Amino acid sequence: MSNSNNIPMPIEEIMGDRFGRYSKYIIQERALPDVRDGLKPVQRRILFAMHHDGNVYNKPYRKSAKTVGLVIGNYHPHGDSSVYEAMVRMSQDWKMSMPLVDMQGNNGSIDDDPAAAMRYTEARLSKLSHRLLENIDEEVVPFVLNFDDMTTEPSVLPARYPNLLMNGSTGIAAGYATNIPPFNFNEIMEAATYRLNHPNSTVEDLLTIVKGPDFPTGAIIESQAGIEDIIKTGKGRIVVRAKADIVKEKGRQQIIITELPYEVIKSNVVRKIDDLRFSMAEDGLGDVMDVRDESDRNGLRIVIDCKLNADTTSILNLFYKHTELQVYYNANMVAIVDQRPKVCSVADILDAYIEFRKDVVLKRSQYRYDRKEKRLHILEGLMKAVSILDEVIDIIRRSNNRKESYQNLMKAFDFTQVQAEAIVDLQLYRLSSTDITKLQAEYAELTNDLDHLALILKDSSMLNYVITQEFKELSEEFGYERRSEIRAEIANLEVDHLSLINDENVMLTLSQDGYIKRVSMRSYGSSQQNILGLKEDDHPVLIEEVSTIDHILFFTNKGRYGMLLVHDIEEFRWRDIGNHLNQYVKIEPDEKIIKTVVVKDFNNPYYLISVSKKGMLKKTALKDYELKRTGQMVKAMNLDKDDELVYVGQTFNADELVIVSSLGQGLRIDLETINAIGVRAKGVIAIKLRDDDWVVDASRLADETELIFISNKHQLKRIKVSEFPKHNRATQGQAVMRWVKSNPSFVEHVSCHNLDDTLEFYDEEIITVQVKDVPIMKFDTSFSNVLDGKMCKFIKS
Repeated sequence: MSNSNNIPMPIEEIMGDRFGRYSKYIIQERALPDVRDGLKPVQRRILFAMHHDGNVYNKPYRKSAKTVGLVIGNYHPHGDSSVYEAMVRMSQDWKMSMPLVDMQGNNGSIDDDPAAAMRYTEARLSKLSHRLLENIDEEVVPFVLNFDDMTTEPSVLPARYPNLLMNGSTGIAAGYATNIPPFNFNEIMEAATYRLNHPNSTVEDLLTIVKGPDFPTGAIIESQAGIEDIIKTGKGRIVVRAKADIVKEKGRQQIIITELPYEVIKSNVVRKIDDLRFSMAEDGLGDVMDVRDESDRNGLRIVIDCKLNADTTSILNLFYKHTELQVYYNANMVAIVDQRPKVCSVADILDAYIEFRKDVVLKRSQYRYDRKEKRLHILEGLMKAVSILDEVIDIIRRSNNRKESYQNLMKAFDFTQVQAEAIVDLQLYRLSSTDITKLQAEYAELTNDLDHLALILKDSSMLNYVITQEFKELSEEFGYERRSEIRAEIANLEVDHLSLINDENVMLTLSQDGYIKRVSMRSYGSSQQNILGLKEDDHPVLIEEVSTIDHILFFTNKGRYGMLLVHDIEEFRWRDIGNHLNQYVKIEPDEKIIKTVVVKDFNNPYYLISVSKKGMLKKTALKDYELKRTGQMVKAMNLDKDDELVYVGQTFNADELVIVSSLGQGLRIDLETINAIGVRAKGVIAIKLRDDDWVVDASRLADETELIFISNKHQLKRIKVSEFPKHNRATQGQAVMRWVKSNPSFVEHVSCHNLDDTLEFYDEEIITVQVKDVPIMKFDTSFSNVLDGKMCKFIKS
């Protein structure tokens, strides 16, 4: 090529121009449906090819491969797979509310099984498709040349009903996507009739007729607001939920699912439910015994077997949340309107369709008027010929050929050429008196028909009446009851997780450094129970037999707390260290666990008492500590910068509290005098402290008789509760030990007990001490060396 033929162009312009052409083709000629007949080009070509080939509903099926060949050979120059896939989809009653192709053989399934190859299946037009193609031979729609200019094809089908709303559509083009839900046939036909006769009607008027989408798979549609958005604007989101029933059957309960959300694959749902069943069983949620797909030719049926005492409502809600038994459907109703893509409301689609349908009926009426008028003109000539029959026959007999015959008739009796030709071509037996009578009857009928057609062409009210009657006939012939149930509000899927957990007792341990584990009673019973697996310099804060449905609240020295369900804590052997709490919540490296509270029911009338190092006190209702989310740490008390949380305990309102400081100041106060406040509050002053003193511990006092004080040197002393006086809040209280300046001891713990109780300590193993073995001592004495000098950490219950 010579340089003179080269045209320099910027690459941006070339790419922009080529992509623009490609995008235009994709949008107009492939992916988006036409608002008038609701079809994409490939669908329209399939239906027209079958109609043109006589492959109709009241004739035998023909091989699908033949139709595919006709389509790609005459109208659609693309791969055969794309044509066959479109053909199969139009035959699937779980995807199309009203299938347009009647296919015989394996056309796929709701399990997403592929259809058999096109050489094995047979197909023909469905009866409804004839209503899309009706009158197509009466010059009602424009025909255009096909891709090789060898034949013509319709650019749109006459469409006697608004197919776009009946069957919906989905597709992705360049820069556009459409997702139009199917609606109920009866509702849309009624809405089209109403809109036709009330063109100024409001959207609210349509909402009284069109209840919402109506999916071929039924199911439940929730969100009236979303439905209204779809109808009003063409865009909106709704919740589509499977329809399920809960029944009792021979010592078990069953969840029976009979309808699935639109375009959800059944086999995937069954597989996901079964996977959840296994994972639930591994987590101790063994109430689901089996999942079966019992679907057959009579309909869809998924059965979930549950134990008789199972909370099936929570189980079903759990499956709704974690499987495609519930999905969101996002409508985006984009269609081709006047060769351009446009987001359409239901009213927009109806208006565009009605305008198109009026044009079709007018063209059909004009076509029929012209044909009947021509026939009427011929009848006039035939009837005139009867009155001069002998003369007509004589002229024809004397003529040499057909052309001369009708020319002579035209000259002799002023017949038009059309009339003369019809007379010449007429068989003689038709001129009998009987056939003359038929001609006269036909003439009268044609006259009436012409008057009727002229009225349609001239009077818009008559045009509307004709279309209305056609809509009514379609509703009577093809109408069906609504399949999808409409619910105004989106149901709250409350899952009572506790009801899904097997209630069993386990041993739970939590250490000061944050290591936690759950141990089965079997493992605990077969182990050396006084030896507990912990890291060096760590000690337990909790060792308790609890239930898997209990919650544990754990509090740290930084005034924060978290909540865990015992069932969610990983199971270990008794001698294992366990997991760190960081596996469940985020704890800072220098944060220590100071106290735990096991909660069986947050609605119990308990209070939690919090005491800080600086002597602040707070009482809060237990129910206020319940967290909606368990994977987070929350502030339990509003502390000053240099303050720490030292004690949290569960109490009743009538209980008392004993607080002790490092230097041995003890305070016994009545908790009824303390008002309950919120979780994050700072609290009130509990005890007055010296500048060099701080609170180390506190203990709830109910009906206990003994007070145990433990020093930093792991020594103990016991004081009778009856000898310990009550004081008002914000006082110094009572000294509980004698201060020895040469050999000072500091208080670390205080604990309230009865005489028969047992104290537990940890020094690489659990050591027990009977309360009655701790010597009773006076306030002004020091401590007793009960533990024989062992460096034991007190495990406070």
